[in-house]
Parts: sequence; C-alpha cells; structure tokens
Amino acid sequence: MTVARTVELEGHIIDSGTMGHCMGVVMDMGGEFEVEEFEVGRHKHAETYCRMTVMADTEEDLRAILHELNQQGATVADPRDATLHEAPEDGVVPVDFYSTTNHPTYVRVDGEWIEVADPEMDCALVVERDDADEPRVSTKVLNAVEEGDLVVTGETGIRVEPPERPRDGGGSFGFMQGGVSSERPSESLIEEIAEEMREVRENDGNVLAVCGPAIVHAGGRDALADLVGAGYVDAISAGNGFAVHDLERDLYGTSLGVDTENLEHPRDGHKHHIYTISEIARLGGIEEAVEKGVVDEGVMYECVANDVPFVLAGSIRDDGPLPDTITDSIEAQNAIREQAHEADLVLMLSTLLHSVAVGNCLPSTTKTVCVDINPATVTQLLDRGSAQAIGMVTDIGTFIPMLRDELLE
Repeated sequence: MTVARTVELEGHIIDSGTMGHCMGVVMDMGGEFEVEEFEVGRHKHAETYCRMTVMADTEEDLRAILHELNQQGATVADPRDATLHEAPEDGVVPVDFYSTTNHPTYVRVDGEWIEVADPEMDCALVVERDDADEPRVSTKVLNAVEEGDLVVTGETGIRVEPPERPRDGGGSFGFMQGGVSSERPSESLIEEIAEEMREVRENDGNVLAVCGPAIVHAGGRDALADLVGAGYVDAISAGNGFAVHDLERDLYGTSLGVDTENLEHPRDGHKHHIYTISEIARLGGIEEAVEKGVVDEGVMYECVANDVPFVLAGSIRDDGPLPDTITDSIEAQNAIREQAHEADLVLMLSTLLHSVAVGNCLPSTTKTVCVDINPATVTQLLDRGSAQAIGMVTDIGTFIPMLRDELLE
C-alpha cells in the first residue's frame, strides 16, 4: 500500500532546472511520481506549471520527500493552515519543527499566506499576533526561541520561492549566475559590480563588506579605505585580526610584522601586532584612538570618521583582543545578523569563516559577491546554502584597487 500527495511547481522551473531536480529527488528517495498537468511557457518570459502526484511506501517516507520538494519550491496542492505547537521551554523547539531555507517563504495562517520576515537558513518559524490579532511570521534561531512561542511544525501550509534564473539571465543581478570560475573576465565583472554599487548608493541602499586580514597583507587596505571614505561601503563585518592588521599598518607600517610595501621584516616587527592591541586598549578603543589622532588612516579610521558601523566578531584564536571586539559568540552572531538583514549587496573579501557566518544570515535574494584566491572558499560558501553568490577566484590585492579605480576614477 502506498501513500500519495499532490504538489505544484510554477515559474521558470525548466530553465532553472527546478523541475528536473524535484523529479530526481523523488526517485532518489525511493518514491514515484505521476505528472497530472504540465503547461510549458512558450516564450522566454512565460512561466511553466507542473502538477504531479508523489507516492511513497510510508507516511514517513512521503513526509521526507515532501520536505525536500518544499525546499525546492514545490507546494502541496490544496494546502491547509500551517501546524503550530508551543515551544516547551526557552531554547527548545517542538519535535518536527520546520527548519528554514534562506529563500522567500510564506506560511498559511487563518487561510491567508503570510510572508516570513527576514528569511534565514537553519531557523525556526514563529507565529505571533499583534494587538489587532493579525498574524506575523518571523524566523528565530533556536537559542532565541522562548517558552510558549508558536512554532511551525511539519510541511503543511508552507510555501518556498527559490530565486529563479530566467532564460535571458536577467533578474535582480543580471550577471550573477552562480558558480565559481577564475576564467571569467575580471575587468568586465568588476565594472558590473561597480555599477551595482553605484545603483545601491543612488537608491540609499546598503553595501556590506565582509573583510579578512588578507586584504591588508595583499595590499588592498588603502583602496578599501578609499571606498569607505567615499561612501560606497556602508558597513564592515570582520574579525579581530582584520582590525588589528589595519591598525598595525597605520601605527607601524607593517602587517603581522611585515612591511607591506617592501616585504621586509623590521627589527621586532613580530611584536607590532600585540603592541597595536595594547596601544588601542590603552586609549580606550578604536574610536578614541581616532579622536586622539593616534590613528589617522586606514579602514577603521575611515569607519570612525564617516560614521560607518562595524562589527568585529571574536574567535578562540584572537590575541588581545581589541576592546571593540565582541567576544560573546551569540552576541556577535546577533550583531552580524542585524547587518545582514540591512544589506542590499554584500562583498565577501578573502575570508572563509566570516563569509560563511554572514552567508548563514542572508536571505537568498541579497546580491552577494565572494572574492578569494582560494576557490574552496567560494565553493564552501555555495555548498553551505548561499547559492545566490557569484564567486571570483582572484587576488584580493588586485581586485579591490581595480574596484576602487572603477568607482572613483
């Protein structure tokens, strides 16, 4: 005896490969499908509709298949309202809670589809009501769930809409077709990234730069500082190391004890890193160091001088750390999440761990560019779920100056 449910797919499901992927999921998971209705869009802007019955041996198997199909944008036909259960205690979600994707998501409550606020991967969906009893659905990380929260469970009453890539390659980010390549023409891509940054700026949007220490080592620090000072970067997300190397470059002319101009090792240069931390701590922090004239150039200087907010998230590896570094990982994660939710365009610049951390907080509709000399960095970001990212495998010390020249000259 088999069990079955009918699902629907609609949109550019052929061009984007969604339909074929969904059919493959059913077969790979031991199920079967039967197409009941199939209407193909007959020009490049037309959408395709597919209605199919999915069959499995058991309810458990069927539910697993439906979950995977849901993540790809398939919707159960004739849906019911979402199933809600109260969280039993703080930080604990009900069994079979719905684990989110970072795609635009809708939840059916009181017979109406409610758009989920701030979509983010690997979260729970919580339904709240305002004073007028109107429902609101939002994502919550598990540690933020409170006892009594109404949490969405199962797959019923949930609709996911993955971003599509129409045949003409258009959409919100025309050149962003995903994947990783070092063969793409860097100059033309940089021109398009610059154009996106201009458009974001003209529309009072927000560009977030996720920065790794290699920016300073490779010689891209001054160009990034110029972009911050010129108003093309609206927020910085980095670790303790990036800020320390940037400040060390200003105070001592070195980065990790190496002169970035002539690559020489000054006497006692290996101490400059920790001396920098000590000096900034003595002054009370980065802002105080700028105000007292001790720090007068670089990325952190431009952030303070131009009121550009920054989040420095600490790690177990940090020396010091700087007074401005957030050492509580949950607090740092929440601060990164606020930045991510405000961003319209994210530049991930030569940092694997920070790129993945910020990527985890981004909705799939946020334009994302990841630049690193190591293709594994971009690949891991894409594999982790940030499928909207375009990857450029190139030297960060070449990329940022080229981007600066394109925007400022």
